[in-house]
Amino acid sequence: MHADPDDLTLALELADLADSITLEHFRASDLEVATKPDLTPVTEADTAVERTIRGRLESLRPRDGVLGEEYGDSGSGARRWIIDPIDGTMSYVRGLPFWATLLALEDGGEVSVGVVSAPALHRRWWAARGGGAWLNDGLAVAPRRIHVSAVADLADAHLCLSAATEWEAIGRLDAILELERRCWRTRGYGDLWSYMFVAEGVLEIGLDPKASVWDLAAMQVVVEEAGGRFSDLAGTARLDGGNAVATNGLVHDAVLEILGG
Repeated sequence: MHADPDDLTLALELADLADSITLEHFRASDLEVATKPDLTPVTEADTAVERTIRGRLESLRPRDGVLGEEYGDSGSGARRWIIDPIDGTMSYVRGLPFWATLLALEDGGEVSVGVVSAPALHRRWWAARGGGAWLNDGLAVAPRRIHVSAVADLADAHLCLSAATEWEAIGRLDAILELERRCWRTRGYGDLWSYMFVAEGVLEIGLDPKASVWDLAAMQVVVEEAGGRFSDLAGTARLDGGNAVATNGLVHDAVLEILGG
């Protein structure tokens, strides 16, 4: 499957709109923050971004469905845009710059386009099926194509994971500790960073014990177009499994074997 170039162009334009909103509210003294039923925070920036993107899509792609973290699922058909207005809202609320807007287009059950935009750090990753994965980090004159690493042994692998208590909650603390022992180095960057660093080839394994479709859709296509592998803990290439494993592909089976499916 090859993505329509117009879809990627639109996704990048939507990311520009999102960036303008998130940066305007970031570290604002009057930022409004509420608590959702699942006890996670939501800010006025989250809701403003999703409303703005939905409005733009309604105008330009009225036949496409939309799934967003804040306003749920709407529309129907083979094509669906998936939005996480701010991935890393807890960091956003505390004034940390480690957050991003995630945008993806699912077409016929497969994610065809993904954009991950982290404007506070001047970084944006994107991918379209058949077109590779790309990064604009403000350091180069032009965007550069990215690729996963060639590390093939867990003993040489760099692992990124979330809090141990989250793995304990799903009954896999012992497994995650064993994986950590088997790897060269472990760090917990969290949210988008574990996946994007896998895609960039600067680490080999990114894990999430709990995740939603909007957390994963954009990540999946970027990692896969960078040459990596993306699955749930059972090894199935899906977005709705409630968790995720992203690797450079070479160590994926070894990781799944330890985690126990």
